[in-house]
Amino acid sequence: MAKKLAIDKVLFTVVVLLVVGGLVMVYSANPPAPEGGFKRQFVTQLVAAIVGLVSMLVVMSIDYRRWARPWLVYLGLGVSLGLLGIVLTAPPINGSSRWLSLGPLTFQPSELAKVAVILFLAYQVHRCPEGVSQPRVLVPCGVGVGLVTLLVLQAPDFGSAALILGISAVMLFLAGLSWRWIVPGLLVFPALLGFFIWSEPYRMERVMGFLSPETDPSGSGFQVLQSKIAIGSGGMVGQGLGESAQKLYFLPLATSDFIFSIVSEELGLIGAAAVLAAFVVLAWRGYLAGHRAPDTFGRFLAWGLTSALLIQALVNISVTVGLVPVTGTPLPFLSHGGSSLVMTLVACGLLLSVSEHG
Repeated sequence: MAKKLAIDKVLFTVVVLLVVGGLVMVYSANPPAPEGGFKRQFVTQLVAAIVGLVSMLVVMSIDYRRWARPWLVYLGLGVSLGLLGIVLTAPPINGSSRWLSLGPLTFQPSELAKVAVILFLAYQVHRCPEGVSQPRVLVPCGVGVGLVTLLVLQAPDFGSAALILGISAVMLFLAGLSWRWIVPGLLVFPALLGFFIWSEPYRMERVMGFLSPETDPSGSGFQVLQSKIAIGSGGMVGQGLGESAQKLYFLPLATSDFIFSIVSEELGLIGAAAVLAAFVVLAWRGYLAGHRAPDTFGRFLAWGLTSALLIQALVNISVTVGLVPVTGTPLPFLSHGGSSLVMTLVACGLLLSVSEHG
């Protein structure tokens, strides 16, 4: 009789709790608005959560090794590149071309690209047991990741591009990339980072607002100062669910980029610590799933997906407390955004599939 695969109950439970918590906080963080605006935002998040959870269940029921087929890997990367190219021709929204409109719905191709790049890199590492430093691995990895990153930068979406590069760097480092490649990369990266920041005035403004928010409290420093006020006013137990004052048009993007600030204000240090603990458990189970995976593809697929979720969470929370400049990176599971939530849950489905075969 075939062995019945066991689901990772801890990982599954944490994911579901984070989704439910995110729905509660999106509903709570919305200030009352005319014409039922806050209800629409909650409903779209609820629909995305249902679609995402169903997708997660479907993906986790599929043996993850089926995704290691070359035609699937390259199809996923090709579709991502195609959508990223198409979105550049779409009408800009808030000054950038990041979303494709599908009737009343919008989709952000960069969210799909993150998962496609992780699948692509895991496959490249898996197909070359001699080592990731071999040119026949590094060249396709560099070309694939480079093309995705360049298209995302054209949106412009510097935060997502940096995230894709960061995930790729972590995966290649874990795969044993030689220091003869790492050292030049460490030397070149700061120069490139400085160039891309300097080339766009709004990026320079964000950096200056990060370095000295008090010098422009109503401009570049407004977001981070209001975020700190929200976090500080929460105290130990918070103001109470739905009782945030900062969400009343003081803190911009309260339901998305700064949802953690509202969590801290309404639920206090206890609520913020609970969110952090959930991500710690997620990281533990995700990296453990990779460690126990029966093959290289599963190992680096799990490690890449876990790293992506963890890096996004760290960047988002760091922004809210003023440790890094504002990037627009959402907090996985909690921030409002249908594309982000659906693709996050698809990633969790792949992670759960790897854990079942450990």
